[in-house]
Amino acid sequence: MAAAKKAVLGPLVGAVDQGTSSTRFLVFNSKTAELLSHHQVEIKQEFPREGWVEQDPKEILHSVYECIEKTCEKLGQLNIDISNIKAIGVSNQRETTVVWDKLTGEPLYNAVAAPVSPGPSDPAAVVPSGSSVPAAGPSSVWLDLRTQSTVESLSKRIPGNNNFVKSKTGLPLSTYFSAVKLRWLLDNVRKVQKAVEEDRALFGTVDSWLIWSLTGGASGGVHCTDVTNASRTMLFNIHSLEWDKELCEFFEIPMKILPNVRSSSEIYGLMKISHSLKAGALEGVPISGCLGDQSAALVGQMCFHDGQAKNTYGTGCFLLCNTGRKCVFSEHGLLTTVAYKLGRDKPVYYALEGSVAIAGAVIRWLRDNLGIIKTSEEIEKLAKEVGTSYGCYFVPAFSGLYAPYWEPSARGIICGLTQFTNKCHIAFAALEAVCFQTREILDAMNRDCGIPLSHLQVDGGMTNNKILMQLQADILYIPVVKPSMPETTALGAAMAAGAAEGVGVWSLEPEDLSAVTMERFEPQINAEESEIRYSTWKKAVMKSMGWVTTQSSESGMP
Repeated sequence: MAAAKKAVLGPLVGAVDQGTSSTRFLVFNSKTAELLSHHQVEIKQEFPREGWVEQDPKEILHSVYECIEKTCEKLGQLNIDISNIKAIGVSNQRETTVVWDKLTGEPLYNAVAAPVSPGPSDPAAVVPSGSSVPAAGPSSVWLDLRTQSTVESLSKRIPGNNNFVKSKTGLPLSTYFSAVKLRWLLDNVRKVQKAVEEDRALFGTVDSWLIWSLTGGASGGVHCTDVTNASRTMLFNIHSLEWDKELCEFFEIPMKILPNVRSSSEIYGLMKISHSLKAGALEGVPISGCLGDQSAALVGQMCFHDGQAKNTYGTGCFLLCNTGRKCVFSEHGLLTTVAYKLGRDKPVYYALEGSVAIAGAVIRWLRDNLGIIKTSEEIEKLAKEVGTSYGCYFVPAFSGLYAPYWEPSARGIICGLTQFTNKCHIAFAALEAVCFQTREILDAMNRDCGIPLSHLQVDGGMTNNKILMQLQADILYIPVVKPSMPETTALGAAMAAGAAEGVGVWSLEPEDLSAVTMERFEPQINAEESEIRYSTWKKAVMKSMGWVTTQSSESGMP
């Protein structure tokens, strides 16, 4: 019997999407942005002590090989020729810190992950969904307790004023970012100290570890990172786009262990066969795209112009607003970060970043703590039954208020209750809370960069909730735009890889980017009603403040 004919498609591009709870490999058609196949593997998180989050770098690497292998098998079953995969991009969890031995390829300690959302003074956030967390509930706060004392001692040494770190990096001195985790490893792990002394140690975020390993590891692997990941280390000068000597001296980090910083879209190296695993399927394919996960989502959402913003709805929310070629420093507790640099000779673009600590987590709280829903999906059904909160407002300040308030004395409240209020109204108010918090971050972005938003682009698991999306459009009073293809983070990494010089299979020209179709939610209330609801929310927020009269250990803010 004749072999089935292989499907003829345009050039294909693969993307590794390595996150805190899982790894995926996805393959896209570069001409249509269509997702052809993917495979996902869950990743364990380890909690050796309260407030410590670690992952096994070898497990992360093995999961990447497994995902590549399985995706290639699935493509074969679809009669798609894997030799048509012309490039691979990498998108990764940011800030997570890995140190390994360049002679053996062995990690010298577990990857030290970030258990919190970032902010000016180390605000807390919920643990990512899917984590094996002690039964403290989703309102728990997880500071990186391991590195808290490191930050305290460093803060006493800051020269001049507190802007020393922020003026160079766009980031506050915080346990969240890689420099402090690396300093902890150098202070506390003898294997790391010894390897540095013997010139065997390499440091990197997860992208560096993967690219080094995939391009040969100890047999000539490429030790590099891209500008977006480098900008989250607290060692990188976002103006000069280089490792900063003064910062490295301040943190006492030897510069010889740092990766080379490259653009987000260029050929870093070629895939090499792994002798320990089967994943030799894509040997010789260039790895040519690299972006931190939130930057990858910004690119995947095609936010290439000043003032375009995206919001990723998950356990919390991550908002990024493209500020163009200028670095905008926030007066409202937002972070300044590198958005992308799509080519060696292309300009760098910057972004303001803000996060909502409690988004999907409030839905889980209703499920796990109050028991008014059995699954997270039920919230849409409950909210739909009433179509209003009936004057009920829910401020989920479980561990204080974060950007733009930074008020550790606040606690969660549900107010505006009447005898008529039922669980459906509370469910509706919880969805509204996610939208109001998003508006507060976007208002802060507006004040910082002076570019009013014309629409908001959205992605993440919660965007499947149509009531939430409509509420977001109503509360922002601008359209909310959701791509029909939800894998925007992986798509962004694939676009960067396919567009790289020497690959050239993915055009980033505006006329060529219309392949992804969008679902659009227009405001359905008038502007006056939108403002009344928002001002009432602000009144509720004010009432949530001052509950904790002394700053105690139950607060997530130092």
